[in-house]
Amino acid sequence: MTANKLIKRTGILFAGLMLFGGVSAKAQHVALKSNLLYDALLTPDLGIEAKVAPQWTVELTGNLNAWTVNERRWKQWSVQPEARYWFCQAFSGHFLGFHLIGGQYNFGNLPLDFKFLGTDFGQLRDSRYQGWMGGAGLAYGYSWILDKHWNLEAEIGIGWIYATYDKYPCAVCGTKLDSGHHNYFGPTKTALNLVYVF
Repeated sequence: MTANKLIKRTGILFAGLMLFGGVSAKAQHVALKSNLLYDALLTPDLGIEAKVAPQWTVELTGNLNAWTVNERRWKQWSVQPEARYWFCQAFSGHFLGFHLIGGQYNFGNLPLDFKFLGTDFGQLRDSRYQGWMGGAGLAYGYSWILDKHWNLEAEIGIGWIYATYDKYPCAVCGTKLDSGHHNYFGPTKTALNLVYVF
């Protein structure tokens, strides 16, 4: 499946969930959010979440990182729709989520000399990898109500990501050395969101 098809299918799924929720919900609430962990890594992100039933919400988050500093390349964008079941009521307390993820990346000349759950990040030191990714995961989270409109939310998710790649000899130059794919199993979502509820 190409990245464009994955993005289109993700958008259609999210639109369907929003439409279904708009029909069934008596009072719809919407929240805007930003992941403070991504912000700390200079990766701007924005999320929107809508209540579709008393204990169900749907969310769509996206992020973009487009920087190259001293030939260190960390460029990527991703979207992540999620359906959430809240144990008490929407936007408060414990929740479980099912999320999808899709996007593109271009990484190279990064001094990350470690391995994590079968992925060797040390390969990003001397080579550049670019491609697209798609996957799914399950998450658990908790939302603390700070006041009438503000919440603080923590979430961790695990799952699977399938990524295709083209490998190049350096961060900014070279001809393609290799192509392939990689299956990743592990954390797929980590968030500490500052949330504004309308």
